[in-house]
Amino acid sequence: MTSASTSLLAVIPARGGSRRVPKKNIRVLRGRPLIQYTIAAALDSGVFADVIVSTDDGEIAEIAKACGAQVPFMRPAGLADDHTPVSAVTVDALRLLDPRGDRYESVAQLMPNCPLRTRDDVQDSLAHFRGSGAEFQISVCRYGWFNPWWAMSLRDDGVLSPLFAERLADRSQDQPELYCPSGAIWWASTGALRSVGTFHTAVSTGWTMPWEHALDIDTEDDWRMVEAVLARAHTP
Repeated sequence: MTSASTSLLAVIPARGGSRRVPKKNIRVLRGRPLIQYTIAAALDSGVFADVIVSTDDGEIAEIAKACGAQVPFMRPAGLADDHTPVSAVTVDALRLLDPRGDRYESVAQLMPNCPLRTRDDVQDSLAHFRGSGAEFQISVCRYGWFNPWWAMSLRDDGVLSPLFAERLADRSQDQPELYCPSGAIWWASTGALRSVGTFHTAVSTGWTMPWEHALDIDTEDDWRMVEAVLARAHTP
């Protein structure tokens, strides 16, 4: 287990205006508010000096504090709309909590709509991040079930158009692996993140996690998938 560090910060962005799944961040998932899963994974990992929730919603703030997280400020409305990049929320948290830039060495951005990442995932991702020497690391999982190289767009008139026409004739076993980003655990050097303002850089590295742990909840179908995974995990 990685020991706690006074230089590591966890930021959990949780705005109140979820549209596709209303009140998603505090909706009850198998007896617990959704955000509690992420707070628990961060706290139980034992690696963070501070675990904070950035939110514009008073109800989310109260539930987050009851679950053990800190809510040292309320997020301004300008950073809580549908178009604000999440990276900007984490940069804002660093600006408020560490204005001189000497308090935290690295920051993890943990999205609450990824409830199935575990404390071990947090610890393992940190070890990989430190071992790689990278300034940015994004959690990913391998694509499965459907082959993304055979993806097609469907026009209004019903005509299909392949996105990767050059790969249609390839056998699936001859095609390279592709990876899907997950918002579960993103790491960055605080200095680098402050400088570029985003985790999406040309030098971001990937840390692979199991697809079950990487699931993002953005729709009701996603919610049902997570419920099914949790139910299976708790079936004797």
